[in-house]
Amino acid sequence: MLYHISSYLQPYVPALNVVHYVSFRAIASLLSTLCFSFAFGNWFILHSQRFFRSKSREFTPETHRMKDNLPTMGGLFILCAVTLNMLLWCDLTQPRVWLLLVCLLGFGAIGAWDDWGKITRKKGISARLKFWLQVSVALIVTVGWLYFTGAPTTVSLPFLKNIQPNLGIFFIAWAIFLLVATSNAVNLTDGLDGLAIGSLILNFGTFALIAYVAGHSVLAAYLQIPWAETAELAVATSILMGASLGFLWYNTYPAQIFMGDVGSLALGAGLAFIALMTKQELLLAISGGLFALETASVILQVLSFKYRGKRMFKMAPIHHHFELLGWPESKITVRFGIISFILCLLALITLKLR
Repeated sequence: MLYHISSYLQPYVPALNVVHYVSFRAIASLLSTLCFSFAFGNWFILHSQRFFRSKSREFTPETHRMKDNLPTMGGLFILCAVTLNMLLWCDLTQPRVWLLLVCLLGFGAIGAWDDWGKITRKKGISARLKFWLQVSVALIVTVGWLYFTGAPTTVSLPFLKNIQPNLGIFFIAWAIFLLVATSNAVNLTDGLDGLAIGSLILNFGTFALIAYVAGHSVLAAYLQIPWAETAELAVATSILMGASLGFLWYNTYPAQIFMGDVGSLALGAGLAFIALMTKQELLLAISGGLFALETASVILQVLSFKYRGKRMFKMAPIHHHFELLGWPESKITVRFGIISFILCLLALITLKLR
């Protein structure tokens, strides 16, 4: 494994003497994952065109009909790249690494089942079954995390670092809610070429930094945040960032492939689980504000139509509203990406504020 190979360099490369070579392995693993995506991406797309052709989602603008028959389930390629590089670069004695991998593959399996049903039977699994499967996987990884790592059941509050309420047994319900909600929020955002994956890249980059400082006792003490022993997660999160960057190469407008539920559910849950393990999950509400906005637009649309008899937006999620206003798809993606970038910067600034 490359983790063990890199460890031999410590006596000879002083730059590697930082939190067990995390910074070196984080950058190297990101580049390794990116190269894997460039090397095998076209091969995967070629085979996906035979087996994973899809129809555009229901309740989307008519312009999306031109996307019919494009391959989906690109999330399988992302998960393959992530799994391989985590096994190569991460310290596999760390339970957090394995738990993150279980989270990604568990939610990915649910998404793959749903995607395959839509391809073969024109109908995915029921919303009820999908929800309870997500809750089950979230329960397994949450209980496993608390059991194997002895993580505290406290919640860190931005701006109020001296106040850390202990939720006790209710922390499990809190964690399950975040995992399920974030995975579905990313799934709702995945409606335009490059939109969801672009925001995920920025969020993974943000939480790679957070995982690093939360795993460094000196930096954690300086920032007055909980020391969460998550330095190794900086490597895993960098791998997720590299896989997402590689996928964006093929998913940018006009997309050659979509990631499908297998990708959006897995990456959304993975992001939430990393935020939980760093004990900075409330910062996700800031950095992932775009995902929250997309979800809120759907909820408001449903409530407005139910109680007022009229729609608040031309179409929900909100990115379709701007499409129907005449904004080009690429402009929406770039502008939403700028918003996501600003939100990620605000989250990092908030990390330092008392």
